[in-house]
Amino acid sequence: MERRKFTREFKVEAVKLIRERGVTVAQASRDLGVHGTVLRRWVQECAADAQQAFPGQGQMKPEQAELARLRREVLKLKAERDILKKAAAYFAKEVL
Repeated sequence: MERRKFTREFKVEAVKLIRERGVTVAQASRDLGVHGTVLRRWVQECAADAQQAFPGQGQMKPEQAELARLRREVLKLKAERDILKKAAAYFAKEVL
């Protein structure tokens, strides 16, 4: 069975249905054909940060993108440091 994918617009409308129109999660779940726990998670994500909720497939929130960039930078800096350590050790042996 293939996993279903929902658009950001569908998720936002589902959350509006629950929050603004007062429809219960159980009723919205039956009407939309989406499991109740999924709807509850969508409501929580939207409540945490409505603008950044549901970024989409392959897209990251700004905080996640910054964290990924910093991790790549740390790996690069560690590699440079290791190269310099090896070079220092090589030249230290050569001087003796």
